[in-house]
Amino acid sequence: MDLLPEHITDVTHAIQLALAPVFLLTGIAGLLNVMTNRLARIVDRARALGEGPIVAALPGQESLRIRLQRLELRRHFTSIAITACTIAALLLCMVVATLFFEAMLDARLSGLVGVLFTGSTLALVVGLAYFLREVHLATRTRIEVPGA
Repeated sequence: MDLLPEHITDVTHAIQLALAPVFLLTGIAGLLNVMTNRLARIVDRARALGEGPIVAALPGQESLRIRLQRLELRRHFTSIAITACTIAALLLCMVVATLFFEAMLDARLSGLVGVLFTGSTLALVVGLAYFLREVHLATRTRIEVPGA
């Protein structure tokens, strides 16, 4: 004999189902933290280069214009990555809400949950791909060692 009403059991099941997306949200939040810190460093570096004295590039060095263009491209990639990961997080929040609506309203919303979760995963893939592109661009940038 079941001592709990069916409604409480449904809510408990919805909470259990919602835990996996919540853990994924925590991971995305960590990624967003890393990405926003990178974006801040890119912007700070561009400002520092833009405010400094205009110095002609020595042979073998990149011009200031090329450095700023590369930083702008990195900023663009990082911005897209942040946007895509934020969309992934928002879609995951909608998954959690939909799971609760499904339990509370006793409605069949599994198709909507599947669509939202798939959209979230695809947005996360896009965000990670752009972030990887920015990291590759950053590692191609030459580090100038004075006196070397």
